[in-house]
Amino acid sequence: MIPRYTRPQAAAIWSPENRYRIWFEIEALAAEGMALVGTVPAEAAANIRKSGGPKLAAIGPADIERIDEIERETRHDVIAFLTWLAEGIGPDSRFVHQGLTSSDVLDTCLAVQLTQAADLLLADIDDVLAALKKRAIEHKHTITIGRSHGIHAEPTSFGLKLAGHYAEFARNRVRLLAARAEIATCAISGAVGTFAHVDPRVENYVASKLGLTIEPISTQVIPRDRHAAFFATLGVIACGVERLATEVRHLQRSEVREAEEFFHAGQKGSSAMPHKRNPVLSENLTGLARLVRSAVVPAMENVTLWHERDISHSSVERGIGPDATVTLDFALFRLAGMIDKLTIYPDQMMANLESLGGVVHSGEVLLALTKAGILREDSYKIVQRNAMATWTKLGQPDAMDFRANLLADPEVAGRISPDVIDAAMDCKLHLAEIDTLFARVFG
Repeated sequence: MIPRYTRPQAAAIWSPENRYRIWFEIEALAAEGMALVGTVPAEAAANIRKSGGPKLAAIGPADIERIDEIERETRHDVIAFLTWLAEGIGPDSRFVHQGLTSSDVLDTCLAVQLTQAADLLLADIDDVLAALKKRAIEHKHTITIGRSHGIHAEPTSFGLKLAGHYAEFARNRVRLLAARAEIATCAISGAVGTFAHVDPRVENYVASKLGLTIEPISTQVIPRDRHAAFFATLGVIACGVERLATEVRHLQRSEVREAEEFFHAGQKGSSAMPHKRNPVLSENLTGLARLVRSAVVPAMENVTLWHERDISHSSVERGIGPDATVTLDFALFRLAGMIDKLTIYPDQMMANLESLGGVVHSGEVLLALTKAGILREDSYKIVQRNAMATWTKLGQPDAMDFRANLLADPEVAGRISPDVIDAAMDCKLHLAEIDTLFARVFG
């Protein structure tokens, strides 16, 4: 985790304090579950909770250093924790971790942490959706030029462009909910996952208390296809972040300037050029999206383990678990703020739309000619001829706009009236179904 791109609430999920509290909760619940099925004295389970609970609630740097000290000797993190925990519980500590294996604790803890991260990310997506919806409705009827291949195509609504991104993030929210459900899995089945030393009812008890489902076959470790799907979902969400950020970058280019990131008082754009207003937030988001996606392939490569189980996945997840979730949390938070404060220039949008002399209305003129009885192929040639005459002479002294070129063309003038051409070149035509489209997205 890079502090520059880390929010405290996201970092807290992956802190040693949170991890050890979850470990204790798993161990305490397992002891309570064993007490219910009669394999651990009820008094011992109660003492484990009573003695260990306050110890974990007050865990601090000195305790973490003590656990680290033990691990330097044992070379085993779970054993180090259990040894430290036993120091505060006393003789009843012999009932802690009874019948369990390390992966029961580690994998179930990771499931809890990833669900905590998913809940934070879901709240982040809600903020992005709220910002997009607000700005989309605000600019529902703001006419702008639609582009394909980066070239002017036909008029559209800027609100509709934002609505498209809203729809994508709404899909991403559904994906993340599914990924959360898949990763929220508990395994308390003992060595190689056979329940030889722990009653399956204990697993049910722990899972229900932690809000998890049970892993049908854990093989000692929870199968990593679940984790691969989770991180792949984060990667897809990151793609949505980058797609929107890239659009903002394009819109802020000096030659376009239809929208730009909010520029704060006192903000500086360049150490050498005082005039600069750079799209630093959207460029940052593009980079952060790459970092999130970089976790996807390692997560997929973790699926294959030797003979059902090993720990080759562990070192990978210690990195990608915090890095991918914390980075995506920061990116979504930044994206919501950027969209909320985005400066939008409707007049510049219209100026850009009209900058090609009206050729962006060629499609509607084409339809008008076909309705007048001209074959489509012939209509296309007529419209393209006049569009190219307009395009190639833009800015020249003898330039004529698209409408003038059409009216001067005998094959047009004799077939459709100026009023029909004017109607075909009315931008409002392209907003005729805006309510239908918005209803599809926002309901």
